[in-house]
Amino acid sequence: MHVFWDTVLSRQDLIIEGFIEHLYLSFIAIIIAVAISLPLGIYISRKQKVAEIYIGITAVLQTIPSLALFGFLVPILGIGAKTALVALVIYALLPILRNTYTGITEVDEGIIEAGEGMGMTKRQVLWKIQLPLSLPFMMAGIRTATVLTVGVATLATFVGAGGLGDVIWRGLQSWNNSLVLAGAIPVALLALLFDFVLKILEKKVTPKGIKS
Repeated sequence: MHVFWDTVLSRQDLIIEGFIEHLYLSFIAIIIAVAISLPLGIYISRKQKVAEIYIGITAVLQTIPSLALFGFLVPILGIGAKTALVALVIYALLPILRNTYTGITEVDEGIIEAGEGMGMTKRQVLWKIQLPLSLPFMMAGIRTATVLTVGVATLATFVGAGGLGDVIWRGLQSWNNSLVLAGAIPVALLALLFDFVLKILEKKVTPKGIKS
C-alpha cells in the first residue's frame, strides 16, 4: 500500500490529466448516445415492424470487440478524441435504445385506452402516459450504458485520445502494478459516481405515483 500511494503522489499530474480526459470522453459520448437513442427508441416504438432491424444493427455493432472497433475507425477518422467518441457512442447505443423501446411498448394497454377514452391524442398519450411510465426502464438503460462507456473509454489511449487508459497502459508496459491500480481505481470510482448521480436524477424525475 505504501508503494501504491508513493506512485499516486509521484504521478498525480498524469493521473489528474487522465481523469479529466476520461471524464470528458465518457460524458460527451453518453450525451450523444442519449440524444440519438431516445428519439430513435420512441420512433421504433411507433414503427414496430422495423424495430428489430434497428435494435439488431446496434446489437451487431456492440458484438465487435472494443479494440477492433477502435482499429477499424482509425483509417476512416484518424487518431484522437473524435475516433474515441464515435466508438464509445456506438457501444452506448444498444442499452438505451432497447430499454427505451421496451419501456414504451410494455406500458399497459388498458392505461393507454383509458387515456384515449379521455380524448388524448397519440402525442399526449406518449408524453403524459407512456414516457413517464417507461422512465425507469429508460434510466436503467442509460445507467448501464454509462458504466459500459466508462470502462471501454480506457481503450481510447490506443487511438491517442488519452484518458486513464494512458495510466494503465504505462503501468503495464513498465510492469508497475501500482501504476495500473492508480489508473484502474479512478475508472471504477468514475463509473460509480456516474451511476450514483443518475440514480439520484432518476428519483428526481420519476413521477411520485410510479415511485409508490
